[in-house]
Amino acid sequence: MKGKALICALALTVVSPLLRAQGNVSTRSHRLADFTDKVTQVVLSGDALVTDALRQEVVTGWTASAFEFCTMEQFEKRKTQDKYYFLLVLDEQFKGEEEPGVSFLTLLKGGAEAQKGISAMHQVVALPLVAAQGGSGRELIYLGSLVKAVQEYTLDAMESEKVAYGMENWVNHNFKKWGKGKQILIGADDVAASVSEKDLSQLFTPTFQVVDTADADQAYLDAAFSTLVGYVVAPVTPGKGSWCYKMLFETDTHTLFYFAKHKIDAKKGVGFLTEDLRKFSKR
Repeated sequence: MKGKALICALALTVVSPLLRAQGNVSTRSHRLADFTDKVTQVVLSGDALVTDALRQEVVTGWTASAFEFCTMEQFEKRKTQDKYYFLLVLDEQFKGEEEPGVSFLTLLKGGAEAQKGISAMHQVVALPLVAAQGGSGRELIYLGSLVKAVQEYTLDAMESEKVAYGMENWVNHNFKKWGKGKQILIGADDVAASVSEKDLSQLFTPTFQVVDTADADQAYLDAAFSTLVGYVVAPVTPGKGSWCYKMLFETDTHTLFYFAKHKIDAKKGVGFLTEDLRKFSKR
């Protein structure tokens, strides 16, 4: 998709309501009403480690609908069929970027519009997984949580137009309602360079700490009780138009608890910013 921006709307792709001949309005939640009745094609293509991990996470954790695995070649043949949804990892390129910066775990709905290309398909949700140029392996740790979030979001969006138009609000409701009192661990590698040691020392509390990144990941793998762990996704070499994505996952339930993003510039680098950390410190 290099050279052509695929607009990633983490709160769903912006699509004008479709007026049908009968005069009915097709809303976003209405368009998803058949999700649980259709087969989700899981597209296995790209990085072998990510592909293998995605296969395993779907086998063990996909419960929202029937699913099948397919290749990219099969996806290209089937994408115009409205009897399918498609779960796949897509590189996204935003306006101003010279090349795709981030790969997203993306759920698309099949349909005739796909004749115009992937960017024309109805995008249900897209969650940042890893830098498009490759990751450190941490993406394999948190992939299962993203698979879970895609399902839970889509099921709720089927029932609520408010949810269907606001993925970020849907995620952050978890943090606002249930985040108080939970231990939050942010890996040192996930803190933006602009955050000073002085800032950190003033923000630390008994329930919020910046720790070695390996220790934060291990807390997730150990399913530590009542703990949230941070994970950041950004391009390997950010450029004009690049975005940084920041998430918190609950370690024992693998639930996505927090989501925020910012455009990367000279003042706002890659990682959790002071404004994020203040939210974690003052709950």
